[in-house]
Amino acid sequence: MARLMATATCTAFCGVLESSGERVGQRVLLERVGFLAELSRELTGALVAARRDEDSLDVLAAGVDERGEDLPSKGWMALRRLDWSRTVPFPAGVYVSDRVRRGVEEYAARTLRLALHRRTIVAAVLAAWPADPGRRTEAEWTALRALLPAGVSGAEIRNRTRQIRAYLAGHGCLPAGLCALEGPPQVASQVLLAAMDRQQVTLTRVDAASARLRVKLPLRAAPASGRDWAWHVIDIRLPGTIAPDAVLHTPTLRPTRTGRIAVDLPHSRPAPATRASGHRVALGFDWGVNTLLTGVLGRLTGQGQAKRVVTDGRPLIFDATTISAHLHRLRGAREHLAAKRDHYQSLADGLGSPHLAWGEHLDRAQVLETEHGRVCARIRQLNAALARAAARWAVDHATALGASVIYLEDLATLEARGHRRGNARLSGQVRGTVAEAMRHLGAKAGITVVTVPARGTSKLCPTCLGTLTHHPAPDRLSERGWKWAHCTGCHLSMDRDHAAARRIVSRGLLAQNHTTTDRTTGTRSIRTTIEGTVALVRRPKKTTRRLRRLRRPETAPPRPAGPKTTPGKGHPTPSRPRGTRHSAAGTRPGQKTSRRMPDACTVPATTPTPGTVVQRPAGHDTTTPAVSGPVPGHGVPAPHRPEEDPPRSGRARLSRRTCRRRTRAAERTGFHHLHATEVHPLTPRIGPPDSDRTRSRRARKAWKPQAHTEF
Repeated sequence: MARLMATATCTAFCGVLESSGERVGQRVLLERVGFLAELSRELTGALVAARRDEDSLDVLAAGVDERGEDLPSKGWMALRRLDWSRTVPFPAGVYVSDRVRRGVEEYAARTLRLALHRRTIVAAVLAAWPADPGRRTEAEWTALRALLPAGVSGAEIRNRTRQIRAYLAGHGCLPAGLCALEGPPQVASQVLLAAMDRQQVTLTRVDAASARLRVKLPLRAAPASGRDWAWHVIDIRLPGTIAPDAVLHTPTLRPTRTGRIAVDLPHSRPAPATRASGHRVALGFDWGVNTLLTGVLGRLTGQGQAKRVVTDGRPLIFDATTISAHLHRLRGAREHLAAKRDHYQSLADGLGSPHLAWGEHLDRAQVLETEHGRVCARIRQLNAALARAAARWAVDHATALGASVIYLEDLATLEARGHRRGNARLSGQVRGTVAEAMRHLGAKAGITVVTVPARGTSKLCPTCLGTLTHHPAPDRLSERGWKWAHCTGCHLSMDRDHAAARRIVSRGLLAQNHTTTDRTTGTRSIRTTIEGTVALVRRPKKTTRRLRRLRRPETAPPRPAGPKTTPGKGHPTPSRPRGTRHSAAGTRPGQKTSRRMPDACTVPATTPTPGTVVQRPAGHDTTTPAVSGPVPGHGVPAPHRPEEDPPRSGRARLSRRTCRRRTRAAERTGFHHLHATEVHPLTPRIGPPDSDRTRSRRARKAWKPQAHTEF
């Protein structure tokens, strides 16, 4: 068993003063938390700015102090060992306890340690600066890779190269290092309570749905003594994502722009340990533009050199076209609001304060800034909801199909370059959030999530490893496009994302022995590419005789004990009468009707009488004239029905069928207008068996390899 760590964001609405029992409302509590957060931000920013130089980063990167001893893993202890916190003067007349200083030093140490990774990349790029920064040669790439640490992606290298090129164009020389390339980072207004002890904060769990936070907060912005600090008891409502057996850890407090107190509450719970290799059944998912995820099931068969990957050919599609379109519109509105805000701000800066229109322009810029923040919040909420829905759908499919691992494309290799608009649209989606949510949910279910190299997954054919050609549709193979893939060698014709998903699951299963695990984050990835074909096999439709005999007593009705009434009869009497005596009307005597033929009898028309109309059988209406012309559908609107008109008073009421469909869709994916493949529990035993002893003779005989399928 392992421990799974996660963070849930809660909201603190009110509190109680422990000394007097006075109730503190949300507005007053937000003000006091803001005092502590602002004080922490000022002290952390001063400490980071004082120690963000090349010499200090060299000492921090070495990991040893002046006496040659290793620095502790806790940031505030490492800074105190180096005696860095005393060099930063605290504001005069402000009383800050030692526990609050611990939180400040921990936040500063984390910020400085984050700069070490970027500093290493910048130093390597500067040491191997190419003659043409826009395009490196193979020798230059080899020299650069030798200087970089393991795990650095090409996207990080290109981003730092662009940053250095911009500095070179502005200053005319290369920067000396990271500190000269960029200034000190901005420090957020938050309070790290994890570095404080019981003299500053305590956290206890009341029941399965609530917890109690006891924290000492300042009563004013600049506390002059210990009397200006008081204990506040805050009751926190726990979300449903925190299990009753989860262990709560000390949270982080931060005031938000919307006027609430966010409590980032970390928690841990036991989870089954996942393995890096030894997988037989896996799911591979490919990222798409409108279709967010396209997956396929793969199974590894054979031993040694005879290993190969087989699949049943069933595509798993998570189509988020409507949600992507909504996000695209929101991003356009956000950019439009930002442009108007900057325009009014520049007009106000150009006019100056004495001008009459200066205040009017600033007011308009402030209104646009507020609206811009609301649109950004809506985008974040929609992205988070979409990521959770996609991750939940993928993990449910892996659990139902018996897969022990999920393979994804490496996100660092999917970036927008040049004329590749597909990657540009992909970069604006929630791929990173989906991957993180999938790792978290997969760890709960005991499923490993591994990333594989994405380069060339849509280039080669999964069946014969030939070069694929891409076209708009299967009936337009003479045109160049993007959506459809076609192989001229084996004549494979299928969706591009579906073909790439087969290649991803093949790369993962064949190279699973090369899986590496990051010690800091715990993420698993495969950087070694092993190419292999994917065979399409047929799922067995017939069960073995032993399984049928075992299932027969459960499904068949109970039969009376005793001898058979008809000797030698081995099958039950059919429910449908057959023969000459019981033949249906319209059939020849002795003719047997098919089992698939419906029991429809032809009824003769009634005899016409004066004052009556001729009655026809059900389904044959001769009184209504036949419809001539195009039928509804395929661009032709359906005829208007009076019963479909909404009521004049009140809101329009949807039909029961429409409401039921929307409710089922929302229960399945969380969105009403989102299409995804339903989760079906199918057996993972597809393809040839691992050995002949594991299956019966009938099951081995029923398996037959199948050629590629055209979609």
